[in-house]
Amino acid sequence: MITTVTTVTTVTTVAALGITAAISIAAVAALIAFLATRELASTSNSPFPLRLAKFASVGILPLIIAFAVIVAVKIAEVL
Repeated sequence: MITTVTTVTTVTTVAALGITAAISIAAVAALIAFLATRELASTSNSPFPLRLAKFASVGILPLIIAFAVIVAVKIAEVL
């Protein structure tokens, strides 16, 4: 019984770490995409790209906060 519980706990921990890594990579990729989109769209004088730049700006702050948390956790792991 104890062996089964330990095995299940180990498998669950490994799966959770894999999911965390995948979500972290997706968040950083989304941040890069939003930043690039905002920079490229803000250089135009046309109404649609300016609207696109404003739309991209909405998601940047939460993704920067998520990035800061990811960096803090990785630094805490090292220390």
